[in-house]
Amino acid sequence: MRETLPGAGIRPDESYGSPMWPTAEGSTSATPASRHVPFDARGAELIARVWEALELPGSARDYHFVLQSAVDRLWSTRRAEPEALAALEVSVGTAHAYVGTVVAHLADKAPGLLRVLRETDPDFALVDGTLAECDRVGDGQVDYSSKHRRHGVNVQVVTDPTGRILWLSPALPGRTHDLTAARTHKIIRICERQGVPLLADMACIGAGSWVTTAKRRAPNGELTPTEETINRALSAARAPVERGVARLKSWRIFRRARCSPTRLSSITAAILTLERQR
Repeated sequence: MRETLPGAGIRPDESYGSPMWPTAEGSTSATPASRHVPFDARGAELIARVWEALELPGSARDYHFVLQSAVDRLWSTRRAEPEALAALEVSVGTAHAYVGTVVAHLADKAPGLLRVLRETDPDFALVDGTLAECDRVGDGQVDYSSKHRRHGVNVQVVTDPTGRILWLSPALPGRTHDLTAARTHKIIRICERQGVPLLADMACIGAGSWVTTAKRRAPNGELTPTEETINRALSAARAPVERGVARLKSWRIFRRARCSPTRLSSITAAILTLERQR
């Protein structure tokens, strides 16, 4: 089937620095997979086009958006065109099996923190923890975060100085303190080994000399003007990590996961793989 599809045998021209795919009108940066599904395709035609697009040359990001767009169209037209969903002929169990297989495959391709630091070699790294809320909890006390007053899991986000996500940690119970999580995942030790300084918030006070944090005001005391100036500078330097956390929360599952917390580690690794393709 693949050989009979238009665009299946073409190869990109990479002499421009980025791949350019030949077309009848000239060339384009859009891959054959991303161009194969017309915007106005509906019903059975849409489903057939999606299956064909998955056989054409493209990146993981292209396939992701092809599938996401198809799901959105099928869902928005489910009442007007119910026969389109019936044409899929996929049971709920099969769909769950497909999703589990894809997540496991993507999770296996997620790099470790040491490999990422060797590849990118940033001047310094930013680390921050976030809570991924979860409906289904195995242990209500362990998964409950007193800070956020929510159930969920703790995920550590490591970014470069511009806020680009470098690494996402496996999930830990929601009650885990950020400093404990950083030590559990050996974030501090790995960064020190690679010579990459860390900037963190005051949750990581006491992590050691390799981690720079703002200075906390002593009880019944005040910060000196110099200390306040340093704190403001550190806050400005740490601001990009908040963009990295916001990017992570753009994935709906991290805003409200409706699955077991034990599955979020593999889901986090899968999303790290997809984020590296952006």
